[in-house]
Amino acid sequence: QVQLVESGGGLVRAGGSLRISCTFSGRSVTTEAMGWFRQVPGKEREFVAAINWRGIGTIYAGSMKGRSTISRDSAKNTMYLQMNALKAEDTDVYFCAARHSRDGPLNFRVEPGAADFGFWGQGTQVTVSS
Repeated sequence: QVQLVESGGGLVRAGGSLRISCTFSGRSVTTEAMGWFRQVPGKEREFVAAINWRGIGTIYAGSMKGRSTISRDSAKNTMYLQMNALKAEDTDVYFCAARHSRDGPLNFRVEPGAADFGFWGQGTQVTVSS
């Protein structure tokens, strides 16, 4: 069973920075891509950023472009999201997601949806105080 575990969430002041991480473990999985989504209760999960596991492609949601950087360390099976210039509206639960290689390559020309990923973490809360 594949497990995705997020960490690094917390409380930060508006304008501040935060880095959240996602580590996956479990039986061997060939990962095609990983991504971050965020969600508040009662709303759909919103795409934030995604990265090809070979590190040759990234895509960001418009709201996060220029303020965040997604990266991965394949040796550690860990993905990161560095967020800067945080705003109160960035307050959300952030979820890590993984796409298996059997599902084919992720199209990095359009923002993916939650259905493009088959594995999910439990989420980490990010709260930005104004």
